[in-house]
Amino acid sequence: MPSQQKKVIFCTAGVLSFVCALGVVTALGTPLWIKATILCKTGALLVNASGPELDKFIGEMQYGLFHGEGVRQCGLGARPFRFSFFPDLLKAIPVSIHVNVILFSTILIVLTMVETAFFMYNAFGKPFETLHGPLGLYLLSFISGSCGFLVMILFASEVKIHHLSEKIANYKEGTYAYKTQSEKYTTSFWVVFICFFVHFLNGLLIRLTGFQFPFAKSNDTETTNVAADLMY
Repeated sequence: MPSQQKKVIFCTAGVLSFVCALGVVTALGTPLWIKATILCKTGALLVNASGPELDKFIGEMQYGLFHGEGVRQCGLGARPFRFSFFPDLLKAIPVSIHVNVILFSTILIVLTMVETAFFMYNAFGKPFETLHGPLGLYLLSFISGSCGFLVMILFASEVKIHHLSEKIANYKEGTYAYKTQSEKYTTSFWVVFICFFVHFLNGLLIRLTGFQFPFAKSNDTETTNVAADLMY
């Protein structure tokens, strides 16, 4: 492939990585990961509410990795509330999983910025055939994509398996018991998904420039050597 086309492809991949890093930074600080509706089970059972009456017992909340807000409803009007994961909810949530989600999100940002620098260096500099060159780009794309995948899996398990929304709704609620009625992932979660997809796309862009996937060349060489040995 001509050198000019390689520059364009590497620049495109670098810009995508940079936008991806900015997106994850924004996502990390915004309370737009989950939007949930919560049912006041205690109140609904007391009056045997059904149909339109049930709406008086349904509140909602939205939250991210650090804070969130919502409205509780239990038949007596809306009660707005705000919360922070640190330190308010440390005793209510699975702390190890939550901290790992934040940790891998941070690693994802750092690696994506390094990947951006490497792409630009390969476009305009004279990369070495080691970690500064195509091998480094493949490794960074793979590791960054894996971090994005881990963030999504860990956060999804925290929400679905450990019932995060329910634990938040019932935090310091001695009188009423709340149950999650519906949950949906919102903007910030899908930003991480797009970032995961971008790293996969970057791997294809590197391959498009003519560089083999790691170890593919060495396998071909090994096959040639074995064939040569058999001839003697």
